[in-house]
Formats: sequence, C-alpha cells, structure tokens
Amino acid sequence: MQQVTLAQPGGLDKLQVADAPAPGAPGAGEIRVRLHASSLNFHDYGVVIGMMPTADGRIPMSDGAGVVEAVGEGVQEFAVGDSVVSTFFPDWQEGPAREGDFTGVPGDGVDGYAREQVVRPAHWFTHAPAGYSHAEAATLTTAGLTAWRALVGDGGLKAGDTVLTLGTGGVSIFALQFARMMGARVIATSSSDDKLARLRELGAEHTINYRDEPDWGERVKALTGGRGVDHVVEVGGPGTLPQSIEAVRIGGHISLIGVLTGGSGEVPTAKMMAKQVRLQGLIVGSRRQQIEMIQAIEANDMRPVIDRHFPLAQIADAFRHQASGAHFGKICLDI
Repeated sequence: MQQVTLAQPGGLDKLQVADAPAPGAPGAGEIRVRLHASSLNFHDYGVVIGMMPTADGRIPMSDGAGVVEAVGEGVQEFAVGDSVVSTFFPDWQEGPAREGDFTGVPGDGVDGYAREQVVRPAHWFTHAPAGYSHAEAATLTTAGLTAWRALVGDGGLKAGDTVLTLGTGGVSIFALQFARMMGARVIATSSSDDKLARLRELGAEHTINYRDEPDWGERVKALTGGRGVDHVVEVGGPGTLPQSIEAVRIGGHISLIGVLTGGSGEVPTAKMMAKQVRLQGLIVGSRRQQIEMIQAIEANDMRPVIDRHFPLAQIADAFRHQASGAHFGKICLDI
C-alpha cells in the first residue's frame, strides 16, 4: 500500500511517499479500513513543518475516512462495507474533557491516516454521515467537531443567538454553517472582499473586512445594537482576542480554539471581568459529540465546503496551498 512518512526534524521536503506492507487481519475489537480521504488542519501543518515535533517516520494526518474492509471478533457497531470516519481523540469516548495533549492523537503522538489501509480499534471511528463522499466525511474529525463543540457542546447555541466567526478556515466556515443550521445569526470577518462575498452566500448576515476596520469589535457591537454577540469562535489567539472581548455581549461566550497569531500575549482582563465573559479553551471533542454532530448533519443535509482536492502523493503541495492562505474551506487529500 502507499503511505506518507515524515522524517525529522520536519519540513515539507521531509514528507516521503513510498510503498509499505498492507496491514493484516483485524484482531478482536478491531476493524480494517480502506482509507479514501483525509483533510488538512492547522495542527497537521504544525506537525509536518516541525513546529510540533513528533517521532521520526511518523505517518501524518489526523483525519481519515474510508470503508470497512474487515471486522475482528466482537465488533458489532460496524460491518464490512460501512463508510466510517476517524476520531481525533480515540480514547475520549464521552463525558467531560480528559485529553490535554496530543500524545494519543493520530498523525501526531501516534501514526495517522496518510496511507491506504489501517487496522485500529473499532472505537477509533464513527459512522460517516449517510450520503457523504469520503472527502466530505474526512472534514469532520477535527474542523467540524471543533466548531460543533464550541457552539453546541460548550456554548449551548440556540435559535436566535448571534455568532461571530473569524476568517474562512475550516472551523470558521463549519461554525457559520452550524449556526445557520440551528437558527442563529452570523457576523463573519475576513481580509478578502471576495471571501466576504462567499461568506454572505453561505448565510452570514453581516461581514467585516478586518483590514479596513481594525477595531472590528466596535463594529460588531454596532451591528448588534450595542449589545454584542452571544458567541465568538476565536481562532486567532492573542492578536484577535481583545477585539473578540470587545465584540461579545455581557455574559457572552468565547471559544478559544486557535492560536494563529501566537501562543501567548496580553489579555484585557479588566474588560473581560467587567463583561463577565466565559472564555472556554478547547481542543476538538469526544466520540459521543462526533456522533451527535453527525446525527444533526444528517437531519439537516448539511454539506461541508471543500476548497480543493490533492492526491496523496501531492501532500506537500496541499500543505503549500494551505500555507498560502488562498483557500476557502477545507483542503482534502484523495487516497
């Protein structure tokens, strides 16, 4: 089978595509999956460029979707021919957060899904949404579930709420889609007028070019009659958090899911305290939350936004496209 490995200390030129022995029959409680797609996330990019060091020869990619080829003894949830999608934290099945690092995450602490076949415990996967392509399913593991947990699992999103999304990456677009799916209103930001137009096509009620309006927090407040939004899906980190705190309502909820502007910085703590903001850091979600997200997707026939497909052998080019910032939505690998 074909697979990709990453030589240390990392870098796009260290991604190596080669043939490898196919896995054998699954053992008790395991399934063998013929993988057909993966999708790129900022976390994957951090691993492959060496920003998040991993073991030499690691197989990258956290997201994987495909078809069950064989089931081991005792597996009842899946059957041969089922379409499945991987989970980000394989051992976090349900309940409160219990994972604080990436030691068990495929593509980082353990080998991931940049390969044609894999044998893994059945609970490392869930059923894919009915009618989804493998590429569509592969977008859900990291980006989709992060947005779902931010708004629904942690945020308690309800119809009539107002949500602020930042940028046009995978998580932000999923957040827009989930918010609209559940009857919420969306304000979205980007530095590109073309991308802002596409966000409006997806249902954003208001859009803001943050380069033209660097104090976009005030603009968000004005668009909400001075009240502020109920939820912010914060992907930037220290460089954008002060504006997000300005934009959120008193008692509102900010999901800190990304650090695109850096790992640390100043936070306006006095304003945050005065506003009595709930700032929730999070990393993806549990298997139970993924199952519930997929049930909601099927009930509403929601489809992810895919920017572009690359074959597995062009994985380095896919990451270069991601690094360019030109994409709108998810970048997928066809395996």
